[in-house]
Amino acid sequence: MNLTHLTYIGIFLSSVLCGAQIPKEYKSEHKDSIATYYYIVQGDTIPREYIGLEEVVLLNKLSFNNKVDRRRYLILRRKTRKVYPYAKLASERLLTMTSRLQTIKKKRQAKKYTKRIQKYIEQEFSEKLKKLTKTEGQILVKLIHRQTGTTAYDLVKELRTSWRAFWYNTTASLFDISLKQTYTPYNVEEDYLIEDILERSFQAEILQRQPPFFEIDFLELSSHWDLKTSK
Repeated sequence: MNLTHLTYIGIFLSSVLCGAQIPKEYKSEHKDSIATYYYIVQGDTIPREYIGLEEVVLLNKLSFNNKVDRRRYLILRRKTRKVYPYAKLASERLLTMTSRLQTIKKKRQAKKYTKRIQKYIEQEFSEKLKKLTKTEGQILVKLIHRQTGTTAYDLVKELRTSWRAFWYNTTASLFDISLKQTYTPYNVEEDYLIEDILERSFQAEILQRQPPFFEIDFLELSSHWDLKTSK
């Protein structure tokens, strides 16, 4: 965070010194092979003693206590990467629908629009979701809560009826899936592992990052579990 703040301050000061003009950047090589960067503005040379970098979370190398833990993580990774795009898409659809509904004043039109979105989502998801395993379905439920801040049960209840939400939850419970499941990476180890998988997948550009509904500080989360497991 300090490097980022210094970068912002450096950019601000440079823009002031440059008189709101766009500077050109040059690099000078020295005998010790260390590159020095300069801004050349209207004949003046301004040294730039920083390198602009995006903030990146440094991840520890994966390590496991035994083969069972390693296999468990790899299976969880495969399943998480498979279902995350569905949770991301659900969040995008919900955001679009909510934004659109705010512009519709008549209840009848709003109801008609909601039904059309419901039908579209069901057609888009139904066949794909039928192919998910029990564990994949439960991970998806957790990720939906991560991305929308609402449980899958409450989403169904809001978009449909309380009875249909109850029915969906009862049916899902037959397969050990609860639509009321929440995502709590600070309390549930599996959720923490899912968050670890997501962060690594984002940085490797295997998955497209979408901010969670609620803030998750991954460094703080990792430290939390390091202390918890060391006890």
